[in-house]
Amino acid sequence: MKKTVAFAAICLASTSSQAANWSNTALHLNNGDFKNPFTGQESNTTIASLQHASAYNYGDNFFFIDYINDATDDGYQDKDFYGEWYSTFSLSKISGKDMSYGAIADIGLTAGFNAAGDSKVLKYLPGVKVNWQAPGFTFLSTLVTAYIDDNDGVARGGAPIETNSWMLDVAWGYPFSIGSQKFNVTGHVEYIAERENEFGEDVKAWILAQPIITWDLGNAISMKENTLLLGLEWQYWHNKLGTDTTESVPQFHVEWTF
Repeated sequence: MKKTVAFAAICLASTSSQAANWSNTALHLNNGDFKNPFTGQESNTTIASLQHASAYNYGDNFFFIDYINDATDDGYQDKDFYGEWYSTFSLSKISGKDMSYGAIADIGLTAGFNAAGDSKVLKYLPGVKVNWQAPGFTFLSTLVTAYIDDNDGVARGGAPIETNSWMLDVAWGYPFSIGSQKFNVTGHVEYIAERENEFGEDVKAWILAQPIITWDLGNAISMKENTLLLGLEWQYWHNKLGTDTTESVPQFHVEWTF
C-alpha cells in the first residue's frame, strides 16, 4: 500500500506538471502533540507532507502524501504514510459552455481516493465539486462525495471493513496584507457521515477542521512571493477516526513551494 500510494503520487505529479496550465508543488512540515484515539495517549508528532495542485484543459488535480512519525512506539503512526488524491473534470471546460451562475463559478465531476499504509485503508470518493466566486479568495470550493470502503479488513491485518458513507468538504484560500507583510489563511473542513464496521460497531460521524494561517517569510526577506511560508495550523477533530476522542491541536507549520 505504501509503495502504491507513493508511486501513484509521483506519476500524477509528473503527468500533471507536464500538461498543466498551472501547477503548484510544496513540502509542508507540521509538528504538534496528537492523541492516539484508541488509547487516549498524546505523543509529539511530526508530519512531512508533499502536496500538489494543478489545472489542465479539462479540469484540475489535487493530491498529498503524509509521512507521519510520532515519538511513541505503539503501532500507531510510527513511520506511517497517508495519502489523498482528487481529479476533477470541469463541466464548463468539457462542454465548452459557461456553467457559472450567480455565486457559482464552475461545477465538476470528481474522482478520488484516500489510502493509509499500516492500517491498509482504501476509500473511493466519487462526487461533485462546486467552485465559488468569492471576493478576495484565491479559491473557495465545496465537495460532496460518496465514501466507498475497500479496506483489507482485520483478517488481512488492516483496519476493519466498513459500510459505505458520504463526505462533505469545504476548502478555501484567502490572502491578505498588513502593511508590507503578506499572509494567507487556507484550510478545509470535512464532515464524514457515520457508518458501521465489520463487527457491527458504530463508527461515529466526524468533523475535521484544519485551518492554517501563514506569514510569507520569503517575501519579507526579498524572496519570491509564496515560496517560504511560516505559520500555525490548528487541527480540530471531533470523533477522531470515528471514536469518542475529540482533539484540538496547534501545530508549528512550515511550507516550501518548489
